[in-house]
Amino acid sequence: MLNAPCPKSKTQSLLYLIPIIGFFPSLWTLYRGQGSREQLAISRLSITLALTWLLGYLLLATGAATSDLLTLRLFILNSFLTSGYFLVSVWLILRLMQGKSGRLPGFNTLAERVLGKYLS
Repeated sequence: MLNAPCPKSKTQSLLYLIPIIGFFPSLWTLYRGQGSREQLAISRLSITLALTWLLGYLLLATGAATSDLLTLRLFILNSFLTSGYFLVSVWLILRLMQGKSGRLPGFNTLAERVLGKYLS
């Protein structure tokens, strides 16, 4: 029972994974460098997911605005990207609520490599 996460820590981890909104507390936690290893890993993952979504969203929206032929297709891709971001976030929240790991193999590695250097 010593390794059981405290309810406050679990609640904060769930807050970090809320799409778009969770980016800001995640960034603050990493900036301060305080929190458990799990909280820092989830914060990095949350920031990586949000920035990846934002970059894809902006690129697809820019492409749709400048293209005459691909406008509808790019908007549809943009909606799939946004839906995917929200669904992955909800899936990770549900996994954390069940007591399972909140890891995404590709994104966790990317987050450790990129954000681990600068914000931890």
